[in-house]
Amino acid sequence: MNYTIKQMAEMSGVSARTLRFYDERSLLKPAFLSEAGYRIYTEKEIDRLQQILLYRSLGLPLRTIKEMVDRPDEKIQATLIEQKVQLKQKRQELDQLLNVLEDTLRYYQGEINMTNEEKFQTFKAEKLAENEAQYGTEIREHYGTEAVAASNEKWQGMREADYQKMQGIEAELLEKLSDYLATPNQQLGKEIAALHKAWLLFSWKEYSSAAHKGLSEMYLADERFTRYYDEKSGIGATEALYQIIQQYA
Repeated sequence: MNYTIKQMAEMSGVSARTLRFYDERSLLKPAFLSEAGYRIYTEKEIDRLQQILLYRSLGLPLRTIKEMVDRPDEKIQATLIEQKVQLKQKRQELDQLLNVLEDTLRYYQGEINMTNEEKFQTFKAEKLAENEAQYGTEIREHYGTEAVAASNEKWQGMREADYQKMQGIEAELLEKLSDYLATPNQQLGKEIAALHKAWLLFSWKEYSSAAHKGLSEMYLADERFTRYYDEKSGIGATEALYQIIQQYA
């Protein structure tokens, strides 16, 4: 059965304007154009749009969605299973966060007592949820679901003393990175690379040079990471950190 763009919009709840935008981005092309030049869609395009809307609901960027829906048909099932695993992991993390926040609320209402360690657990849960919301999709695409889950588990098990050490290492890293921008030199570059590795090991389950270099590429490619280091250490800090890690990691 064939569908006009109006019928497609009414059926899916997606506006005709959005469908035209998807066509322009080669995300969802019509099956063919009618003699009058109107876009015509078939069951195949309906299936593709359903996948697009599913991935959009997961918060994936359009460029990633295009890569996923362009996969061969035989890989669609594997892709959906992968997304299911990621959703289950997110649900588990949210459930843990809700439990911690419930205890925190009860503490402030005077119903229970909380130790400093329990308060720190609340902080970690909040930080994990914040990082998940900001970077979860990109990091999973880069490292895979299992690696991210292992990292999150290690983060949740971190003690407050270790967190303070981690903060101290980052502060030293940012300071040396500022110094490096003013006076680049090999020794300082090696120290920065070592500090960054030490900082990563507080949350990474295992270290590899390739993964370290891959992370630096993400820093440079994503403006959120770039903004973080450039604001903390000076304009050009992210580029410098990338070059340092690529050379000394």
